Amino acid sequence: MDLELRHLKTIRAIADAGSLTRAATALGLAQPALSAQLKRIERALGGALFERGREGVRTTALGDLVLERARVVLPAVCELQEEAVRFARDGAEGYRLGGTHGPLLGGLVDRIAREDPGAPVTTYISWSEREIAGGVADGRLDFALVGVCGESGPPEAGRLAWTEVARDPVYVMLAADHPLAPRAEIDLAELAAEAWTDVPGDGCFGDCFAAACVRAGFTPACVYETDTASCVHLVQVGRAVGLCRATSVHASRPASGGPLSPQTPTRAKSRRPSAT
Repeated sequence: MDLELRHLKTIRAIADAGSLTRAATALGLAQPALSAQLKRIERALGGALFERGREGVRTTALGDLVLERARVVLPAVCELQEEAVRFARDGAEGYRLGGTHGPLLGGLVDRIAREDPGAPVTTYISWSEREIAGGVADGRLDFALVGVCGESGPPEAGRLAWTEVARDPVYVMLAADHPLAPRAEIDLAELAAEAWTDVPGDGCFGDCFAAACVRAGFTPACVYETDTASCVHLVQVGRAVGLCRATSVHASRPASGGPLSPQTPTRAKSRRPSAT
């Protein structure tokens, strides 16, 4: 895993909060999801960044080094982005939409075209929900359409106003000849021995899925993160079972257990009341 700006923000938030619980609240994440994310960051950096105690956490020597650099890099990148946005902004009218993979963005484009015919609509797609939300916060986009699950909140919660527009349950994608394919609903524990495939992203879903698997009594042995077409291929040839939204044309069976059984809220932020 390569170190990203979001990882530096996570490290800074934990250090500032002094505990994982308070940092999770500030970041809009469930505490187990933040703990899992921190472990991945520490593995990528080669050592522990925080020592945990009764009164919270404190940085290790490695943590001090990384935190010192993060406090320089993050403001510099933020300033660069703000300057670039001011330079590039042309004030064009219309709707600038951002979203991740899935059909809901297409549905939003269709609705805007019906309710405001003639208005120009542009779309921007990214695997990163934080990038999409940051685009709205910085004025490069007008709307963000992203998903959250479990107890996690949407990104940039302190800078954006979010409205729930749909609930999209999580489904398991199975090969037609899979032994569990005839079942109407599948318990997560029944798939403990399977390899998994899913599209990449930096939202809460990966951490929530990992936490749900732990509660079901297992840890996924293998998770292939790849594009949608490759996910479908891996499922079709029996190499993995896939995770997908109910709105996907490839949705197969609902998965029960943990945060996967409630419907997943999908939220949009708008700057124009007429488009919500």
